[in-house]
This record gives sequence, C-alpha cells and structure tokens, in this order.
Amino acid sequence: MIIFFGPAGSGKSTQGRKIADTYGWRWLSVGQVLRDTGNFDEILKNGELVDDETVVKLMDKQIAFADAEGMEIILDGYPRDLKQTEIMLNNPKSEFFGKLTGAVVLDVPKEELWRRIEERGRSDDTREVVEKRFKIFEQNICSILPLLTERNVPVVTVNGVGEFDEVTKRITKVIQKMVPEMVKVMALDDPESIENDALEREKSYGE
Repeated sequence: MIIFFGPAGSGKSTQGRKIADTYGWRWLSVGQVLRDTGNFDEILKNGELVDDETVVKLMDKQIAFADAEGMEIILDGYPRDLKQTEIMLNNPKSEFFGKLTGAVVLDVPKEELWRRIEERGRSDDTREVVEKRFKIFEQNICSILPLLTERNVPVVTVNGVGEFDEVTKRITKVIQKMVPEMVKVMALDDPESIENDALEREKSYGE
C-alpha cells in the first residue's frame, strides 16, 4: 500500500491512476469513495469536507476489500490530515500502518502549480481558495510525514516537473524499489483521459 501526496496541481491523482491502471492495482481516492456511497453529494457539491471519523471508516472498508482481493493499493492523499492519522493510530485494531509499503511526495514549485491550475480552468480555483489549499497541504504534510518515518515507512520525494511520461518514469522507478514484484498488465497511452477522470473524481474534495 503506497500513499501519493502532493498539493493541488501536482498531478498526484493523475499519476496515481496511471500507475494503478498500468499495474492492475487499486487506486483509492477519498473523493471517489465518498461519491460511490451516494450519501455525501450535497456536502461535496458545496466544497465542504466530510468528518474525519466517517472518512476513516469508509476508507478502512475499501482498503479491506482490495486487500482481500490481493490487490496492491495506491492511496490518493490519504490520510489527508493529522486527525485522520491519529484516529488510526489510536485504534488498536487498525492495521493501516503495518500495511504501508511507502509514501511518494510529488514536489512541484508553486509557480508551476499555479500554471497548471490556471490551465485546468476550474471555477472553484480562485486565488484565495487555492492559496488556502496550499497552506492546508503544507500543514498536513508536515504533521503526517514524521509519523510515517517514525514507523519506518519509506517516504520519497519525487520531482513532479516535466512531461507526463517523464514524471511517471521517475515515480515508477521509486515504487519498483518498494514493490520489486510489480508487473505491468496494460499499456496506457492517453494521459489526458486519465487526468480528466482523476480530476473529476477528486473535484470538490480539497484538490
């Protein structure tokens, strides 16, 4: 189980989907899991966040399903914040941290993030809102990563700047060290369709 971390515009959802689809893994996004329940549409539509206890409970179920099927998992930015992390840490029955293989952090300069965000042209991407997302991400990542390293979970920062396939190759090289037995099951040559799908799935959940 590998976590992808990255701020809005970093491409973590797109890259996560690309790699999961290529290797036959399960890509788990909180935004998609919440949408699949059909119970939180109004909350997500208003750009609000579902409470952390509910998110952890739902994600635990999805992780268990994928694990039971013997699938490797890519978690898209989950846990999102310190509270979600602490909920699992304080649960003696949680196996989350024992199942973690590693974490990948996509590093993209803020100027490049802004360029990408402006290109995607979403109506909710106002300067004020996006700056708030950046700040929240930085706060969260600074809280979560030390807890992972304390538990000997490898955390690798990857340069997220460049052509889509270039970044994919960098990430794949890192993951191959975490999961040496990974085997490609399909070749996907259309990153744009993957990106559109990933962004739509994550829309209105803080991305």
